[in-house]
Amino acid sequence: MTQIRTARTPDGRRLEVSHVLAVAAADAWDALVDTTQWPEWSPLVTGVEATDRRIRPDTTGRIRVPGAWLPFRVASCTVRRWTWRVTGLPAAGHRVDDLGADRCRIAFELPLHGAGYVPVCLRALANLEALLEGSGEQ
Repeated sequence: MTQIRTARTPDGRRLEVSHVLAVAAADAWDALVDTTQWPEWSPLVTGVEATDRRIRPDTTGRIRVPGAWLPFRVASCTVRRWTWRVTGLPAAGHRVDDLGADRCRIAFELPLHGAGYVPVCLRALANLEALLEGSGEQ
């Protein structure tokens, strides 16, 4: 189930784009914090250079998007939620909610003025679903 709504987050009101997946929350979290996996699910990120393979607060690096390398810094990383800044600007927050019984919700939190980024988030969620739910079928 995919949902787009406004929600109150630790960073204030945000536009939340989320999807429920039939995978354990820990597996979804691993995909979101492992920088080597970002190009596998992000429709925009084609390369990553980072100080840490698994992000933590203050991880820095750069992401390759079509036509440019952009610097980033992880602003916060708590239990199953992280935020970052790209080129110094707040970017999407990332969160995983454990729904039990090998189900979870992955959510991207966008500033309210970031509605134009919703299609990118929807594609990322579809890619994550294919990556994570497909990984158990080998």
